[in-house]
Amino acid sequence: MRHHVLTDAILFGPSAAKAISTPVAKAFLIVVGSLLLAVSAQIKIPFYPVPVTGQTLVVLLIGMTYGPRLGGATVVAYLLQGAMGLPVFAGAAVGVAALVGPTGGYLAGFLVAAVIMGFLAERGMGRSVISTVIAMMIGNAVIYAMGVAWLTSFIGMEKAVMLGMAKFLYGDALKLVVAACLMPVAWRVVKSAQK
Repeated sequence: MRHHVLTDAILFGPSAAKAISTPVAKAFLIVVGSLLLAVSAQIKIPFYPVPVTGQTLVVLLIGMTYGPRLGGATVVAYLLQGAMGLPVFAGAAVGVAALVGPTGGYLAGFLVAAVIMGFLAERGMGRSVISTVIAMMIGNAVIYAMGVAWLTSFIGMEKAVMLGMAKFLYGDALKLVVAACLMPVAWRVVKSAQK
């Protein structure tokens, strides 16, 4: 059964059957989402053993709140902005080189994960703490699988796992907790506002 995603519920309330139907609303959400992705890639939070950005959190929340199509379109817009040379990617990565360089697999993983998160949200995940945790774990696994697989071709499997995944697990666990708190609360607020 298809459930409405959070943006449908916020924008259209009980009449969410319209489901973000206007091109203007879709374009606005894509612009806002891609800007959030760009900003989240630049903000680094000191964390051990490596600094953490909010980028994967934002990617997964966009998928979960926008749904598969709009979430995917938002990540595509973000990737196109980066491919055109805009400074939207984390670190010093710019242009098409970032998409085919060592971190390219993670960027591709963002798109796949956002779409998967959207499908999970349409099936009711993200409304409770447990379902949000499960969905976030799936989304992170997709990003890591694609990112580490691609990075392996540059530095080998052992280094790719250590440098491209293991160092980030603590930070991702923290982001998972943030999402597990945010999503159910957001749904409760929306539902109580609609009463």
